[in-house]
Amino acid sequence: MIADFSDRDGLIWIDGKIIPWRDAKVHVLTHGLHYASSVFEGERAYNGKIFLMREHSQRLTRSCNLIDMEMPYSLEELDTAKMEILKANNLTDAYIRPFAWRGSEQMAISAQNTKTHVAIACWEWPSYFGAETREKGISLQTAKWRAPMPDTATTQSKAAGLYATHTMSKHAAEANGYTDALMLDYRGLVAEATGANIFVIKDGKIKTPDPDCFLDGLTRQTVIKLAKENNIPLEVCQIKPEELLEADEIFLTGTAAEVTAVGKIDDTTYTVGPITRTLRDAYESLVRA
Repeated sequence: MIADFSDRDGLIWIDGKIIPWRDAKVHVLTHGLHYASSVFEGERAYNGKIFLMREHSQRLTRSCNLIDMEMPYSLEELDTAKMEILKANNLTDAYIRPFAWRGSEQMAISAQNTKTHVAIACWEWPSYFGAETREKGISLQTAKWRAPMPDTATTQSKAAGLYATHTMSKHAAEANGYTDALMLDYRGLVAEATGANIFVIKDGKIKTPDPDCFLDGLTRQTVIKLAKENNIPLEVCQIKPEELLEADEIFLTGTAAEVTAVGKIDDTTYTVGPITRTLRDAYESLVRA
């Protein structure tokens, strides 16, 4: 049985204070709950160090700016708070979730009078897809929902509202026996999974979609650098769904997913090949360096 996230031991940092986990509550008329005015980050700590901590703080702040919400804390204050709550929970390897939302001071589409609240939680979270998928790979089902046009949504923000279609797509995939969903973009091109970026390998060369209408993940950026360091050819480009039928290897990247092989998309199967293994090992070494 999955533990209720509202009923756990531990501590959460909220608006500058560290409080018991079960006491971290908000009012039901919180603007972020009704109008999706909230943003978040997903980070991982390895051996007591948060990987790309400053970059995540920068993106959280940028996400706030993109949805016209004030971030009341500096980058230094966010970084300090993350380390404080990690240590307060006596964790060294953990998942960290910083998030910001508009409060209940105003209940309308307009939100100029609301206060931006910020909280940071952390907990132990091993492999996102489960350790058993390491050599088998996960399965993806192509979703009916698509990534929006960049002039119709703040696609470069990690805003909560953008994930509604991802949740529906993942539910549909799981109902059909798949692990996750493959999201196409508004043009029908390959975009991402519900919470991770995608890399496609053919004849020793990697292709990854141009993130012009979805989030350019920090793990994605890291793996692109690792590919270059390992002299693996890589192209950022548009990828048609039919190209996936001929791929040799496919893998996903994300803070939660790390580097995860894909073993099946719809009815097409793949092997966990040498390039996926090389980059997976290189990433694991980097984050624990």
